[in-house]
Amino acid sequence: MERVNFYMRLTSFTDFGLRALMRMAAEPDRAHSTAEIAAEFGISRNHLTKAISVLAAAGIVETRRGTGGGALLAQPADRLRLGDIVAVLERKSALVECFQADGGACVITPNCQMKGFLARARSRFLEDLNNHTLADCALAAADTP
Repeated sequence: MERVNFYMRLTSFTDFGLRALMRMAAEPDRAHSTAEIAAEFGISRNHLTKAISVLAAAGIVETRRGTGGGALLAQPADRLRLGDIVAVLERKSALVECFQADGGACVITPNCQMKGFLARARSRFLEDLNNHTLADCALAAADTP
């Protein structure tokens, strides 16, 4: 059988959240505005704001309003495991239809073994990511104030 390149793909929501966290890990003592992060990475501020909101609800970041406000890590980067972060950000994204909260509408679900295989693969993927922390992938400090 010919070997085909296979690419795993996370959602852009997760990508945006991870980029923001990597920036925050580089400068953990200051609040980072969504406008600043979005501009740095050329991403949608609206989508980034939603990702930050999910991360805040999960206790991964804290948000502050007002002058000097923004988001910052709620705990040290070396305590934030990547698999746990990805699981939080991907929680609403179904790997395949039968992973949807309502079970989806796939007609072969009652006779399908694939869901179990994919669930184990996803679990192993997250377990492997949990061998690394946010500190392992922090970006270099930005030149912004």
